[in-house]
Amino acid sequence: MIRFHKEGYKIIVITFIIAIAGIFLAENFINITWLLKTIQVIILGFVVIVLQFFRNPKRNTILNENHIIAPVDGKVVVIEEVEEPEYFKDKRLQVSIFMSPINVHVTRYAMSGVINYSKYHPGKYLVAWHPKASTENERTTVVVNNDSIGEILYRQIAGALAKRIVNYAKEGDKVVQGTDAGFIKFGSRVDVYLPLGTKINVKLGDKVKGGVQVIAEK
Repeated sequence: MIRFHKEGYKIIVITFIIAIAGIFLAENFINITWLLKTIQVIILGFVVIVLQFFRNPKRNTILNENHIIAPVDGKVVVIEEVEEPEYFKDKRLQVSIFMSPINVHVTRYAMSGVINYSKYHPGKYLVAWHPKASTENERTTVVVNNDSIGEILYRQIAGALAKRIVNYAKEGDKVVQGTDAGFIKFGSRVDVYLPLGTKINVKLGDKVKGGVQVIAEK
């Protein structure tokens, strides 16, 4: 059974209303058979796109305090040592995952622990792979801490199409690895900042599965 994320319920309902109205109007006002069928196919195709975007497949996470799992589905586009300027203000290992429009857009907690920091930043809507996207785009920054790994930071970043980032993390919350941490509507990228010396289990270009795949470990 296909599950849909709660953040998509309103949009899904509106989409169905528009689709039904469009098909009804087409049936009553268009007498050219090929044109009628074309419009109906386009409408149904639009409905399918919206449904697949908000799907929320169940993932069976194997809890492990020494593992960092992929927070989202997508493609690994960055693995490098960088200066993290917002919270740590020192060197960290950055792993970035880019989500295409056909990926599941649920964000999941990469590890269990306590939320030490959670902040929303308004910003631009540069394409997700733009070098300045992580510092200038709309984004949320969340830091999770556990006794085994310490603190990791993940950043949800809006892209050119994303118009809303949903973040469930609140400072002081105890969270469980693999559970829903948020959603990026129609976008785009998540950056994860890890302690230096963390073992990275993925490479550039790898496609990862959120809530399941181990991308790094202590």
